[in-house]
Amino acid sequence: MSAVAALRIGPIEPLPPRPARPIRFVRETLVLVGRSLRAIPRVPERLSDVTIQPIVFTLLFLYVFGSAIHIPGVRYQDYLLPGLLGQSLAFGVIGAGTATVTDFTEGVIDRFRSLPVTRLAVISAQVAGQVIEQVLGISIIVAIGIGLGWRPHLAVASGFELAGLMLFGLVAFTWFGVLLGMLMRSSDAVQGLGFAIVVPLSFLGGTFVPIQGMQVVPRVIGEWDPLSAIVAAVRQVTQGIHSQGSWQLTHPIAAMVGWCALLTAICVPLALHRFRANEGG
Repeated sequence: MSAVAALRIGPIEPLPPRPARPIRFVRETLVLVGRSLRAIPRVPERLSDVTIQPIVFTLLFLYVFGSAIHIPGVRYQDYLLPGLLGQSLAFGVIGAGTATVTDFTEGVIDRFRSLPVTRLAVISAQVAGQVIEQVLGISIIVAIGIGLGWRPHLAVASGFELAGLMLFGLVAFTWFGVLLGMLMRSSDAVQGLGFAIVVPLSFLGGTFVPIQGMQVVPRVIGEWDPLSAIVAAVRQVTQGIHSQGSWQLTHPIAAMVGWCALLTAICVPLALHRFRANEGG
């Protein structure tokens, strides 16, 4: 009896049905987020922008600026730390953009495209992974600030309000960073353009000094700077400090929500379009 004759071929089992598309999307997003987080121990320097940088910024600005700036009615710790929290949302653009352009240029995204995964899951996982990393940086700022004397005045409801605003801001600016990473060709380009955008807006947005004390031109720019609304919103929620000036400074929470919603509405479809265009090209 030959081996071929001895071989018995049984009935072929049908493949199990694939889950519904929304379930697949959630599962695949979680798998890809897990992949991104598992890469951190192998490349720990990628967290330098959310670990080392917040510590340096907090110590530098508190002890250098704090020794020369006196704001009536408020300690500089209580003025600066909410500003640094608002600024950290914008600096997330650079980290998200750098991670995205690195994945694209090193072929990571191409490998994902060769797999039977939902295309939207690839982008949403990139955003979710970067948001998680940015939460680490914000936690470090809060811990360092409290250790250096920052005393936020937060009730339970205010704490949930602050968490919601910060999360919304993180998602909006991370989408902006992901889009920026798709448009740039190198991480150096992302960092250069990111710092060129974020640093001036941060200084003009009242992060370190009150906008009202600036000269006319920077004061007008600062009063309508998107970051000034974010910084003022965080100060109002954490310290009860109400800013004066433009409409967005007197209504910072509404202005912050509006800016973040606008940024998300612009960046999400553009990022998805860019991803599909790269796939086609």
